[in-house]
Amino acid sequence: MTATIKRVSSRKELKQFIRFNYELYKNNPYSVPDLYNDMLNTFDKKKNAAFEFCEAEYFLAYKEGKIVGRVAGIINRHANEIWNKKEVRFGWIDFVDDPEVSSLLLNTVEEWGKSKGMEYIQGPLGFTDFDAEGMLIEGFDELSTMASIYNYPYYPQHLDRLGFEKDADWVEYKLTVPEGLPDKHRRIAELVQKKYNLKIKKYTSTKQIINEYGQAIFELINETYQPLYGFSPLSSKQIEQYIKMYLPLINEQMVSLVTDSEDQLIAVGLSMPSLSKA
Repeated sequence: MTATIKRVSSRKELKQFIRFNYELYKNNPYSVPDLYNDMLNTFDKKKNAAFEFCEAEYFLAYKEGKIVGRVAGIINRHANEIWNKKEVRFGWIDFVDDPEVSSLLLNTVEEWGKSKGMEYIQGPLGFTDFDAEGMLIEGFDELSTMASIYNYPYYPQHLDRLGFEKDADWVEYKLTVPEGLPDKHRRIAELVQKKYNLKIKKYTSTKQIINEYGQAIFELINETYQPLYGFSPLSSKQIEQYIKMYLPLINEQMVSLVTDSEDQLIAVGLSMPSLSKA
């Protein structure tokens, strides 16, 4: 039976769009599912501040009455203006190992993009760099993380057959933290701190960090991420959204904030326990 495609047009179908990923990977020990409510909010045009400058459609592929694939088509007009491109993005793409299905999904996004005046297709990308991006091409037997994409090995094979080419490499590293900081590193850190009159900020509550530096953290991200591949600065509404979404989850003991002689934030490091295993 020939595969068919349907645009998501109801909340019920949006929930099916989200849950298809859970169903496809339910027996895979390496995949870490997205948080359901986070996905609902991401795809909700009333709750995701990215819709200030983005438009999107979501599509489901069916075969023999069953959902066999999904994909989001996204146009980030802010990013297109910054990078001087006319690109439609595809994201949150999942499909069974059937070339007809993957071709139908991507052709649908491509045609939708053309109808909006776009000339190129690129992905997997989300609305912003805070969404999961990219496609796994190796390391399929490594446990994924909440912040990264996991996909079956046949995904890149399908895209190769469809004529897609790699545009950039993103590399994920697993680091083993030493029990103590090496003396050489400690001495260098002390010299730099003294020379530039840097201060390491300490706090006793997450609320303090949010109140004093919540805005500054994301402004620093906007400044430092600017040259990175495909990046578009977060708007004030997005910053407000991400402060509420992410910062309450952090442990103040696992945050490093560095300010200069004028108490301006110049560096931030956040870490948190892995949520990959229940």
